[in-house]
Amino acid sequence: MAASGRRSAAEHVESDEYLNRRQLKTGSAGWLLLAGLGVSYVISGDYSGWNFGLEQGGFGGLAIAAVLIAGMYLALVLGMAELSSALPAAGGGYTFARRALGPWGGFATGTAILIEYAIAPAAIATFIGAYVESLGLFGITNGWWIYLAAYALFIGIHLSGVGEALKVMFVITAIALVGLLVFAIAAIGQFDLANLTNIAVSETATGASEFLPNGYFGIWAAIPFAIWFFLAIEGVPLAAEEAADPKRNVPRGIIAAMAVLLVTCVTVLVLTTGAGGAQEMSASGNPLVEALGDGTAATVVNYIGLAGLIASFFSIIYAYSRQLFALSRAGYLPKALSVTNKRKAPTLALVVPGVIGFLLSLTGQGDLLLNMAVFGAALSYVLMMISHIVLRRREPDMPRPYRTPGGAVTTGFALVVAALAVIATFLVNPVAAGWCLAVFAAFMVYFAVYSRHKLVANSPDEEFAMLAAAENDVK
Repeated sequence: MAASGRRSAAEHVESDEYLNRRQLKTGSAGWLLLAGLGVSYVISGDYSGWNFGLEQGGFGGLAIAAVLIAGMYLALVLGMAELSSALPAAGGGYTFARRALGPWGGFATGTAILIEYAIAPAAIATFIGAYVESLGLFGITNGWWIYLAAYALFIGIHLSGVGEALKVMFVITAIALVGLLVFAIAAIGQFDLANLTNIAVSETATGASEFLPNGYFGIWAAIPFAIWFFLAIEGVPLAAEEAADPKRNVPRGIIAAMAVLLVTCVTVLVLTTGAGGAQEMSASGNPLVEALGDGTAATVVNYIGLAGLIASFFSIIYAYSRQLFALSRAGYLPKALSVTNKRKAPTLALVVPGVIGFLLSLTGQGDLLLNMAVFGAALSYVLMMISHIVLRRREPDMPRPYRTPGGAVTTGFALVVAALAVIATFLVNPVAAGWCLAVFAAFMVYFAVYSRHKLVANSPDEEFAMLAAAENDVK
């Protein structure tokens, strides 16, 4: 994927009217709202999903995987803070890879992110259903109509405009964080060290022990579930075009969000398992509630946990719409998908992935969908970290208001761990990961046959690449 900044015969300039119909509302978010966005992307992962990793690796395997993944995400976030300060556009990871790796690399990265963001809400919808059912209100049971109601309601709010959507998201996220605090206070009183290691030890796994019941292999298999503690935080740069002073606020927002998530990860992993038991929590759809058992605290956490799931569901809808918007506006995907409404919200970019996600949620297999979302995420991380390293070496003088501590060494670490995570998704469920790979390949065929001949040279993301080419020509 050599860099390709110069305009090719396949690229053309669209009219001002074309771009005017594809405008987002600027200046809608400061760094605090962006930090809230980063936390809201992820916070559902604290309430459900991560616990399936206990079955794969036990507490020890999942804990080691979580430490490794936390390090990867910290390195990833620091790398993306630099990239977003230098290239603030709605394409996020696609924009970074487009500048570094050319149209093929840009589209491959954008496609991987779309796979992640289209599937993650479907997984979260199934967890929302589990929390709703556990509330026992009016005999409500988990079912398709809960998934449909969630998609319809929150896509509708997004269609009303980004400012309104981000403010609603911020309030819901704050409530979800309070829920984690309530849980932590209640769980400390029920913590039992023996609960961490109550999974039966495998008699055949290499390195098996009470701490690692499925041996060393269990650590690797637990990686996709450890990723659920942080998955989607990389979506913060997707708000760059709608942020105030994005070169300054996007890096501040994403780093602040990561700091909060490191604390919540440790709190939830240790206290949930210690209060409820590793074996009991390994297959739970609402582990925080079940860990507390019956009582007022469990009921409170159940209600607030629903808010946490909704926060991530709500914000990832925002993320997939902006990624799809950017790819469509630049011609990589059908251009109708990037047309915005009177409130500057991309209508079809919100609705189309929502329909796909709803259909996927009908499987009811949250753990399966989680693994599929992680495949797309980890693949995009590999490509984004390659992009950081390439730009550091090829364009050392590119203006970077924020620079990653450790430079390419930091992002190189994230690259290696992300590559291991891609492989781990096949270890957990090779069929699910294989389907994702097939979808990714189909998108690349579409690009090769059709859309690479339809690129829009004057879209913001393509102009970043054109600017790089012009600067190189001058040197």
